[in-house]
Amino acid sequence: MFTHITLGANDVEASRRFYDAALGALGLEPASGPDPKGRYWWRTDRGAFAIGKPIDGEPACHANGGTIGFAARTPEMVHAFHDAGAAAGGRSIEDPPGERNGAFGKLYLAYLRDPDGNKVCALHRMA
Repeated sequence: MFTHITLGANDVEASRRFYDAALGALGLEPASGPDPKGRYWWRTDRGAFAIGKPIDGEPACHANGGTIGFAARTPEMVHAFHDAGAAAGGRSIEDPPGERNGAFGKLYLAYLRDPDGNKVCALHRMA
């Protein structure tokens, strides 16, 4: 459904370190970049994710009520995402990493706030 997601960052290097750590725990390579607009990109065959200073020159801010979820192949990768992201400047939020049951079935989730306050999670769909 999505080709890419881009988030604004006030301290691009702090955000790059956070996402290199958290997304690296999910098996992604470190970011490429910066591109000519100062953005860093993590690319897969299914889409791309980027961070950078907002092009309009205004400060970056988080979307209240918004969440970006990253797929994890295993529950262990969810924990690694959480721990690596928290150690790299993120903040653990909501419940601790673990299993949730709900309308979407059995999931294994972990939530973090990135250095700019964006809410991100790692999600593994359990069988």
